[in-house]
Amino acid sequence: MDTKPQTIVNCWNEWDPLKRVIVGVPDGCMIPPSEPAVECKVPIDSDMKGSWGPRPADTVEKARAQLEYFVSVLEKRGVEVHRPVPINFNQAVKTPDFETQAMFGCCVPRDTLAPVGNELLEATMSYRCRWFEYLCTRPLIEKWYKMDPNMRWEAAPKPRLTDRTYKAGYLSRAMTIEDRLKLTEAKDFVTTEEEPVFDAAELGRCGKDIIVQHGFTANLAGIDWLRRHFADRGIRVHKMNFPGDPYPCHIDATLVPLRPGLVLNNPTRRLLPEHKVLFDKNDWEVVIAAQPMHKSPPPLCYSTVWVSMNVFMLDPKTVFCEASETNQHEQFDKLGFEVIPIPFRDVYPFGGGLHCATVDIYREGKCEDYFPVQVPGL
Repeated sequence: MDTKPQTIVNCWNEWDPLKRVIVGVPDGCMIPPSEPAVECKVPIDSDMKGSWGPRPADTVEKARAQLEYFVSVLEKRGVEVHRPVPINFNQAVKTPDFETQAMFGCCVPRDTLAPVGNELLEATMSYRCRWFEYLCTRPLIEKWYKMDPNMRWEAAPKPRLTDRTYKAGYLSRAMTIEDRLKLTEAKDFVTTEEEPVFDAAELGRCGKDIIVQHGFTANLAGIDWLRRHFADRGIRVHKMNFPGDPYPCHIDATLVPLRPGLVLNNPTRRLLPEHKVLFDKNDWEVVIAAQPMHKSPPPLCYSTVWVSMNVFMLDPKTVFCEASETNQHEQFDKLGFEVIPIPFRDVYPFGGGLHCATVDIYREGKCEDYFPVQVPGL
């Protein structure tokens, strides 16, 4: 038996050659019951409004089939694939501070777990229904921690998520899309600064620099916690926000680093001038994402049509992209990428696109400084 120590975790950015990954599982996923964080994320005209319960069985089967196909493509490309372990999500959650009638699922592990270098960081989470979701990747983390003597296993402080964590009456001020856009432009989000909260999917990793979106799922206290946490390793955390998004939740359909010197930006959520300067001063090209092929998301879906740009990099020259998003394919082709089309729209209702449904655990490469010219105050 080979007992030689292994390097399991090594992931500094979004694009180095991928060798090990977690891919989500749709089994048991729920439409969660109402709570402050959920209500702000559900689109105003969504067919999920006012209902909760297990996802329809036929939708689970369709999502599973597309995820299994994605796994087969990854494995054929030489990538080692691991899966989270679902728990019973159709049960009530109760802590001394809150209770909710059900959980969410484990189809989008990107939200709960952030790999940075040799570290796996469990996020706080900002939804009550997702408080225990870290349990689904714990079996993998526990195993890898024993195998890899250099791996760091960290967990951000678990938030209490009392009523003080959310702004009372927030939705009464956000009845229309226009109302929501005014609030988000003013950086008026549903979370307070009572305690640090952040989802891992708010982190865009670029070597020594991490970009974090300030929005519904990452508050200023959470971003400050990340800055302090990574400061002793010379990793710089940059806070950005993106007016134009009525539901600012996770950065990976808004600002997507593709390779050194190239980042994809959502045209409806453009980089603010004071943030874009970081890219300009370091000779990064900011490309505006192609228009989505679809006018609306699938049924029972939280995501907007801009999940079209929620792509996953195999390496700096190869990108996984949803199969029907041919506008995005054409744009990537012109940018010099090989596009691997993956049917994935049946997975969208379970929490997001290809980037959401994955956690890259090992990418070849080391920590590089892609932004040697820093911008004071950013």
